[in-house]
Amino acid sequence: MPEQDVQRQKSYKNLGRDLTEMRRRRAEVSVELRKQKKDDQTMKRRNIGDLSDDAVSPLKERNQGTSSSLTLNEIIYGISGDSVEAQLEATQAARRLLSKERNPPIDAIITAGLVPKLVEFLKCVGRPELQFEAAWALTNIASGNSDQTKAVVAAGAVPDFISLLTSEDLHVCEQAVWALGNIAGDGPELRDFVTECGVVEPLLKLAKRDLPAGFLRNVTWTISNLCRNKNPTPSFDVIQKCLPILAALLHHTDAEVLSDTLWAFSYITDGPNEKIQAVIESNVIPRLVELLQHPKISVITPALRTVGNIVTGDDCQTQVVLEANALPVFHGLLRHSRPNIQKEAAWTVSNITAGNSSQIQQVIEAGIIPIVVEKLAMGDFKTQKEAVWAVTNLTSGGTIEQISFLVQCDVIKHLCELLVIRDAKVVLVILDALQNILMAAEKCGQLNYMCLMIEEIGGLDKIENLQSHENETVYKASLHLIEKYFSAEQEDENLGPEATDDTYKMKVEQQKESFSF
Repeated sequence: MPEQDVQRQKSYKNLGRDLTEMRRRRAEVSVELRKQKKDDQTMKRRNIGDLSDDAVSPLKERNQGTSSSLTLNEIIYGISGDSVEAQLEATQAARRLLSKERNPPIDAIITAGLVPKLVEFLKCVGRPELQFEAAWALTNIASGNSDQTKAVVAAGAVPDFISLLTSEDLHVCEQAVWALGNIAGDGPELRDFVTECGVVEPLLKLAKRDLPAGFLRNVTWTISNLCRNKNPTPSFDVIQKCLPILAALLHHTDAEVLSDTLWAFSYITDGPNEKIQAVIESNVIPRLVELLQHPKISVITPALRTVGNIVTGDDCQTQVVLEANALPVFHGLLRHSRPNIQKEAAWTVSNITAGNSSQIQQVIEAGIIPIVVEKLAMGDFKTQKEAVWAVTNLTSGGTIEQISFLVQCDVIKHLCELLVIRDAKVVLVILDALQNILMAAEKCGQLNYMCLMIEEIGGLDKIENLQSHENETVYKASLHLIEKYFSAEQEDENLGPEATDDTYKMKVEQQKESFSF
């Protein structure tokens, strides 16, 4: 960006905000995201024996003709005994108990001391049936709460599960993948433990194989859990190893594989610019933009999350998304039937309008601004908040001509209407936008026109009411705005109300039509 453009932008900043602060990373909206778990990817999955036809046997009931109704004491006796047949029958019975859809007796199995014995069965290479049943039972124990997952890890299961990733029995191999996914999904501590035990290479080798759809879904989901969680984030070395495989999976046709792959990309890009750049260099941006138009919401959501995270990066990283022709897609996203998609789209646009004036111009030329203003007026509250950020960032970083265009889209009316909301932070952002617009008008000698416009639509009354706001910062910001732009010294008698209200309104309309920076 030219030096004079940077200086011009700084001269328009409010409250010392700088360009890096205008872009808001995922942490800014994390509270809302925690309330939308249903749209997020599942961290742990319990195998309840779904009879899906396109999945390998871990998603089917095996040996359906040999149902068992052993009691817990009988299960303990069978697993602890020396009879090969009794061990298999008791392990299968334990697995069935743990596969109950509601309230599986995980704690009872742990308390009975069966976890170490089940882990021991993972080593029985010549007995794949027993390995499989033990792996399935442990998978479901690891799908529980953190303490239950740690009980599996403490029994030494992780190295054995990793060894089973090379098992010739696909059923055993897939169940090991599933178990490792549950353990890695518990949090950063166990995620790092699993990677340190050497899971990455054998898991990625599986992803390269021609696997049945159900198996590949589990592999993809487990890879995504290796990329998940913060404090700390996954090591950059793990991310770099996973990226080529994830880039290839992004071209798969299965929606669930695509969804989990995209969630992995969303976790990676929700971090420092170094990781965003690694994703860009994996040449996936054009494909990400394509997937924003996928028919399934389960694909669109993480694709949009990823693209939104990328544009929180620097101007060069944002430009890569724009050059992939992403902006036209936002017409549909901002008007999507799902409010959460609208909100995420508006958040993404707000980070683009936090860029340089050239990028703001691309947003304008793509016809996005009128839709953003439409969301200010008619969107749900979360979308309105993101739209407020989008227009405020434009007023902070845009040229006078770009701010003028925004004003001509009737943005002032809708900003003023939102001054009555209870969210103090959003009110401050709106006041920020109004001040930026008034500053631009003042530089062009059209301050009085702009003040008159705000007053005519009831904006001044709303700003004055904010002087009794419970939030001190809101009170001070509104007072500052009134003293600087709406005090008696600022009034121009020649522009004041004339003989009648009708004449007054007509004059304001004429000034609106002629308004142009």
